[in-house]
Amino acid sequence: MFCLHSCGFYGFKGISIPSEIKTYYVEDFTRVDPECPVDLDNLFAEAVRQKVRDQSRLVNNDQEPDIAFLGSIMDYRIIPVAPQEGNTTSLNRLEIKVKIEFINYIDEEENWIKSYSAFQDYDSNADFTSLEQGITAAIIDDIAERIFNEAFTNW
Repeated sequence: MFCLHSCGFYGFKGISIPSEIKTYYVEDFTRVDPECPVDLDNLFAEAVRQKVRDQSRLVNNDQEPDIAFLGSIMDYRIIPVAPQEGNTTSLNRLEIKVKIEFINYIDEEENWIKSYSAFQDYDSNADFTSLEQGITAAIIDDIAERIFNEAFTNW
């Protein structure tokens, strides 16, 4: 711990953030895929905001942040994945893909753009509208965790 602190890094729960990084901003996501639910962009942006707020010492700043996350929802689709006899399926898969741009205004060499996808399978006989909120929340949590880890464990 002494080495991390004396080297100018902040370490917490396996993450490390250079001490000069003090603020962050998560821009509202954009919806590229017209099929995605209207509120999915807000849900994703809030999940990333909450992850950074809860698991780092950084303070939100929308005016002059040290780092920023910009996101786009690229794909939202349901795919049949377990075909059965009689041209039906027993499982469907909700898959969501997002593209994230991470901007480090302190050290531009740390900037990156990456795509993330995650999915959840569900019984094709189930009422999707009753499952959608829970399935979507699980996917959002998974992707937000991976975005956070990518941003804060590679220093």
